[in-house]
Amino acid sequence: MPMYLTRFNYTPETWAMMLAQPEDRRKAAAAYIESVGGTLHGFWYAFGDRDGFTLWEAPDNVSMASVVLAIGAGGALNPVETTVLLTVEETLEALERAQSVGYRAPGATS
Repeated sequence: MPMYLTRFNYTPETWAMMLAQPEDRRKAAAAYIESVGGTLHGFWYAFGDRDGFTLWEAPDNVSMASVVLAIGAGGALNPVETTVLLTVEETLEALERAQSVGYRAPGATS
């Protein structure tokens, strides 16, 4: 199954709610991805540009998109960004396939 990395920030209102009533959000995140047949592999908070990161596995892009859309629509996160992760094997296959694409840079002659 494909893997996905999500980066997010909580809104100030969400942080205020978490301060008033601390909650382990891993349980909620696991339930969301499990509802589409996936798995939560990790949930971390961080210093820096993003408040947190999650590592998910989902059956397909549509399943993952449905989870991210539902979470984003809830308004607790802003922004929430998800990246599809490729395995080393998938990247090697893409590199091999890229050789036959025949890309030509703009303005370049054959």
